[in-house]
Amino acid sequence: MFPENSPTPHHTSGIAIHDLAARLRGLPPSLGPVRLVGVDGHAGSGKSTFAARLAAALGGAPVLHLDDISGHEQLFSWTGRLLAEVIGPLGRGETARYAPYDWTARAFGPPRPLPPAPVVVIEGVGAGRRALRPHLARLLWMELPREESWARGRSRDGAEQSAFWAEWVRAECAHFAGDPSRPRADLLVRQTPEGYEVLPGPAASPFPSLFLTHRDGSSAVW
Repeated sequence: MFPENSPTPHHTSGIAIHDLAARLRGLPPSLGPVRLVGVDGHAGSGKSTFAARLAAALGGAPVLHLDDISGHEQLFSWTGRLLAEVIGPLGRGETARYAPYDWTARAFGPPRPLPPAPVVVIEGVGAGRRALRPHLARLLWMELPREESWARGRSRDGAEQSAFWAEWVRAECAHFAGDPSRPRADLLVRQTPEGYEVLPGPAASPFPSLFLTHRDGSSAVW
């Protein structure tokens, strides 16, 4: 797909993303045999990049991008499809199959498998929506103000997507007004020049603050 108040960070240097991954792996399953981890935030806030790095630290955990579930005609009205094609099968311990959306062709492609791995990461705007929260082991929120996130997204997608972005901003505002994710987040993730800060979220996660750096010797996955 083409100011929020935060707690004062307490940096804990030398803790790699492997530590966060290990804590997530140690959680009880939340969806059948799966620990489903949601990564939500405004469009352009860095969800996909963080989710990819977290998945790598988890040993190659599957990542479901909500951009593959939504589409031009379903910017936020994809809950039923996700529950039927992904949540239901994973909850039964079965491999889910979903047809990813091609944003250029404006059509859904051939089915893609999503196995019931020990941890599955779901990332995208709406990953923490009301209908999904009961199935999540943890909800992470990318802590970047919406205007800054949208500016990054517009810069990434270019001027040819300006009309789409105008429509998207209206839709995202309406979505979060009716179904906000940040107040339900267990953890807040901030990108820094060194890596990421992971802080307790409004939902009072039991995890302490972490400081995940690019340079720690133990974080070679970066």
